[in-house]
Amino acid sequence: MSTKGSLGEDDGAEKKPLWQRLGWLVVIWSGSVLALFVVATLLRMFMTAAGMKTH
Repeated sequence: MSTKGSLGEDDGAEKKPLWQRLGWLVVIWSGSVLALFVVATLLRMFMTAAGMKTH
């Protein structure tokens, strides 16, 4: 039986510096916010084109 975690991890996250792990967190969060903005903008454009205008 192996002593590794249930997903076969080899503690790679603990070897990376904190700034690098936080950097990835910021990149992933920024990407998700950007994706949400793009989807919301497209929905707003389609709704405006269909005649639903905001006041």
